[in-house]
Amino acid sequence: MVDVSAKGMTERAATAQAIVFLQPETLEKIQRGKIAKGDVLSVAQVAGVMGAKKTPDLIPMCHPILLTSIDISFKEEPQPDREGRCSITILATAKTTGPTGVEMEAMTAASVAALTIYDMCKAVDRGMSFSDVCLLSKSGGKSGTYTREG
Repeated sequence: MVDVSAKGMTERAATAQAIVFLQPETLEKIQRGKIAKGDVLSVAQVAGVMGAKKTPDLIPMCHPILLTSIDISFKEEPQPDREGRCSITILATAKTTGPTGVEMEAMTAASVAALTIYDMCKAVDRGMSFSDVCLLSKSGGKSGTYTREG
């Protein structure tokens, strides 16, 4: 692990995304609460928070940090793309005040939320896929602010 003991305590935030592609019928079942395992987006939201908290247990070189906030939100796109798939974009924002950033926590939160959507809906749509798991922005620390272009 990188030694962060000499770094100052600063407010840090990071936002990441993941996009889940699924059949229109699957999105409709999610919206109508017709998935047998329960409220998909509520469970995915809790799973994303739990994933962010467990990041140092999953990624070997991540420091355990005190997260001060984790926010998971969803944007549904009901219009099918050219391949006939709808999507759910997951946005995960993690915050802390500390000597190291929260980019990995935000990306883990988005990824775990996406995996949870898959797990809850796989009985009706095994063809779901994920795309664009990426860091959208980060602030704080020595390197300052980063915002993904496009």
